[in-house]
Amino acid sequence: MTLQLPIVSARVFTSLATAGKQFSRKFSVTRKNNMRYVQYKLKSGGPQHLGAQLSPGGDIIDISAVDSTIPNNLVDFLKAGSSTYEKSKRIIGLNYSGHCDEQNIPYPKEPMYFSKFSSVVVGPNDNVVIPPITNSVDWEVELAVVIGRTAKAIREDQVQDYIFGYTVAQDISARDWQKKRNNGQMLLGKSMDTFCPLGPAVVTKSKVDVNNLNIKSWVNGVLKQNGNTSEMIFKVNFLVAYLSQIVTLYPGDVILTGTPAGVGVHRKPPEFLKPGDVLESEIEGIGRLRNEIV
Repeated sequence: MTLQLPIVSARVFTSLATAGKQFSRKFSVTRKNNMRYVQYKLKSGGPQHLGAQLSPGGDIIDISAVDSTIPNNLVDFLKAGSSTYEKSKRIIGLNYSGHCDEQNIPYPKEPMYFSKFSSVVVGPNDNVVIPPITNSVDWEVELAVVIGRTAKAIREDQVQDYIFGYTVAQDISARDWQKKRNNGQMLLGKSMDTFCPLGPAVVTKSKVDVNNLNIKSWVNGVLKQNGNTSEMIFKVNFLVAYLSQIVTLYPGDVILTGTPAGVGVHRKPPEFLKPGDVLESEIEGIGRLRNEIV
C-alpha cells in the first residue's frame, strides 16, 4: 500500500499528496478505533481508506471498510456529518524558550500567530522542493495540534474537549522571503509549495503528554534540533483557547506550536537546506518524517 499523509485541512484534501514510501501489510476489518489514524491507498490501486494503526509501524485496521457510512478521510471522520468548512493552518512563532535564546530576544508576552497556505502540505516521506527564487530554506520541527470539534471563545480548561490529536510537522521556511521580502510579511516565506510535511499519523490526545515530549530534527543524519515540548512558553491549551477568541476553529484545522532551538539561520555560520539533503523530524510517541530536498 501507499501511506498517505494524514492531512486534516479540507482544502488540502482536494489535492492530497501521497507519501513516497511503499508498505506491505495485512489488514483487518473491525469496529475498534485506536490511537493512530492514517489515510492510505493499496499499491494495486482503488479508493482511499481511513485506518487506525495500533502502534508505530504496526498493522493498520481498515475502519472505513466497516460500513459505507464511515468516511474514508480524516476530515469527514472528524466532522461527523457537519457541513463543509473552509480551513487553514495556524502557526505560532517564538514559542520555545531555546528558540528565543538563540536569537537573543526576550520571551514574548503573548503568542505570535501566522498562517501557511494549505497547498504547502506534503506527506511524511515526500520531497521538499526548493524554488529558484530562494537560497535560504530552513527547517523547523513542530508539534501540530489537530482540532476535532468546532471551537469558538473556549476556556483553557475546555480545550482538551476540542482537540482530536497530534502529529509531526516541519515548518519549512524561506528566510530571505520571511525576513527581507514581501514588506516584512511572513506569509510567502512560509507558504511555498511543499513547505509543510505532516505525518506520519495523527495520535489521539489520550496517548501522549504533549507537555513533555522530545522533539528533534536531523539534516543528513546530523542532529540539528534537540528540544522538549516542556520548553513551550505558551502551552497547547492556552494557544488553542487564545486563538479561539479571535477565529472559529473547525474540525480538521491544524495549529503548529513553535520550534525549539537549532534552526539553520541562527547557526554560526548560517546553514540552509540544499538539493540532495535529507531532513528528518521526530516527536517522541508520535512519529518521524523523512523528506528529501530537491
